Amino acid sequence: MFDLVIRNGTVIDGSGAPRRVADVAVQDGKIAAVGPKLGAAKREIEADGLIVAPGFVDIHTHYDGQATWDPFVTPSSWHGVTTTVFGNCGVGFAPVRPGQSGYLINLMEGVEDIPGTVLSEGVKFNWESFPDYLDALGSMTRAVDVAAQLPHGALRFYVMGDRGADHAEVPNQGEREEMTRLVEEALRAGALGVTTSRTTKHKARDGRFTPSLSAREVELFALAEGMKRAGRGVLQVNSDFGPGEFEALDAAAKLAGRPLSVLLVQVDAQPKLWRETLDQIHGVRAQGRAANAQVGSRPIGVIMGFETTVHPFAAHPVWRELRKLSPTELHARLKTDADLRRRLTAPREGDDAAAYMGEWFHKMFPIGDRPDFEPAAANSVAAVAQRTGRTPQEVALEAMMAHGGKGLLMLPFENYAYGNLEVVHEMITDPATVLGVADGGAHVGVICDASSPTSLMTLWARDRQHGPKLGLEFLIAKQTRGTAEAYGLLDRGLLAPGHKADINIIDFDALTLKRPEVVYDLPAGGRRLIQRASGYRHTFNAGVETLRNDELTGATPGGVVRGAQSPV
Repeated sequence: MFDLVIRNGTVIDGSGAPRRVADVAVQDGKIAAVGPKLGAAKREIEADGLIVAPGFVDIHTHYDGQATWDPFVTPSSWHGVTTTVFGNCGVGFAPVRPGQSGYLINLMEGVEDIPGTVLSEGVKFNWESFPDYLDALGSMTRAVDVAAQLPHGALRFYVMGDRGADHAEVPNQGEREEMTRLVEEALRAGALGVTTSRTTKHKARDGRFTPSLSAREVELFALAEGMKRAGRGVLQVNSDFGPGEFEALDAAAKLAGRPLSVLLVQVDAQPKLWRETLDQIHGVRAQGRAANAQVGSRPIGVIMGFETTVHPFAAHPVWRELRKLSPTELHARLKTDADLRRRLTAPREGDDAAAYMGEWFHKMFPIGDRPDFEPAAANSVAAVAQRTGRTPQEVALEAMMAHGGKGLLMLPFENYAYGNLEVVHEMITDPATVLGVADGGAHVGVICDASSPTSLMTLWARDRQHGPKLGLEFLIAKQTRGTAEAYGLLDRGLLAPGHKADINIIDFDALTLKRPEVVYDLPAGGRRLIQRASGYRHTFNAGVETLRNDELTGATPGGVVRGAQSPV
C-alpha cells in the first residue's frame, strides 16, 4: 500500500512532455509510480481537473538570514516553492569571525534592503566557518528545503579583515591561498556554488561598494582554484558586464572547470546589453562548457506606498511631518485635510528629488486587486494625470490613499525598457536561460518578486493580453527540472519514480495572485512586502503536506541540501 496516491490529476511532470491524466503514487518520501489506476494508499487525493506538478525550485533567493529563524520561509512557500537556493550575489553570513558580523549585516542591508535591526535580532551568528553555517541551518526543519552558496563578500572580509571591505584592496598570496582553501572546504561541506557581485548597484548600507566589485582576475582565479580542487559547484555572478567583465568571469569558470551562471536583466540605460551577454553565454556553450543566464519572468518593479522604503513623496518636507504617524492615522489626516494634500502634491521649484521622481511618472502604475505585470502606457500615473487634468502627484497620492491608505504603485525599472514583455519572452524561451531573479527574502521594502512562480503560470500561460502566451508544460519545466538541473539537484523537479516527492496540486483555472501588502512580522517588528496567492490546493515536500488550500499546514519536512543530488 502506498503512502499517498493523487488520483486522476492532469500531470505536468516537469520534463516538458505533454500533459496527461494519471495517478501519482508516493512511498517513503519519493515518487513510487506515475500511471493509470495505481493501487490503494493510506491517503488518497482526488485531483480531477487539477494540475499535478513538481514542487518549484527557486535558485535565486536571499533567505540567508531568514532561514535561520523562519521555519516556513515565506513568501516562497506560499507559491509552490519546495526548494530555495540562497547565498547569491556575493552576499551572505558565512564565514564570519566572532564579533565581526556587523559588516556582513551592513553589506546585506545595503545590497538586499533587509533592515539591519531585523538581521541583528534575528540572526544568531552561532557559527564561524561555512560548514558551521550549514550545520546551523540543519539544526531546524522547514516547510521547504534550503541550499546555500559561499558568498565572495563574506569570504573576502573573513580572510582579509577590514581590508576585505575595501573593493580597491588586493589580497596577497597568502590570503588568496586561504580563499582557495576555504572555497574547497565550503564546497566539500555542501555549498552549491560560489557567488560574486560585480555591479555598482550593490553598495553596503554605509555607501561603500560591495568588496568584490573590482576583484582582480588573480583573486577570481583563487576562488576558481578552490572550485577546481573540490570538483563541484556553480560560479554565480551578478555583473554590470562592462568591457572585459564577461571574459574575466568566463576565464575563472574555465579554470574551475565548473558551470557559469550570470544574472541577466534588461536595464533602461543599455536596453540591448542583455542580448550581447546572452550571445556570450551561447559562445561558451558552443565550446562544450556549461553556462546559463538567470532571467526573470516579469518586470522587476519597485513597489511604492506610504509604508514602503521609497515613494513619490518620501523626500518631501511635508512628509517629515507625517512619517511618524501610524498608517491609520496617516490616512485619516490626509483624507480630512485638503490643505495637507495640496501642500504634499504642490510642485516644488529647484527640488532635485522631486524632479527625479517626476521623470518616472510615465512608468509608474497603480496596482489593482489583480496585479498587471504588462501595464499599458495609457494606464501610467502620467497618462491618467494628463487625461483627467490633474498633476501626476495628485494621481499618485490618490492611488496610494486607496484601500485605507494601503494603495500601491509599481515602477518597472528593469525588464521593461520598451513598455512590454517582448524582451522577457525572448529571455524565457532561450535554451541558455534558467529562471532565477525572484530574490525571495530580499528587497523587503521595495520589491515582492518571490511570487514569480505563480505569475509565471498565470501571466504567460493564461492571462497575457499583449503578446504570445507560452505552454504550461514549458513553463513548469522551466521552474522545476530546469532550475534543479542548473545546480545538479537531479533528485527533484520531476514527477518520475525515484525522485523526491515534492508535488504541487494546483487549481489552474482559479489560480490568482493577490495584491501585495505590507506586514510587520520580521524580528524587531521589521516591515516587509508580501504577496499571497489562491489556487494551491496542496503542496508536498518529500510526501509531507506543507500547504493546503493556500494555507501552511505547520509541517516542516524540509532540510538542508548539501551539494549536488542524484535520484535514489
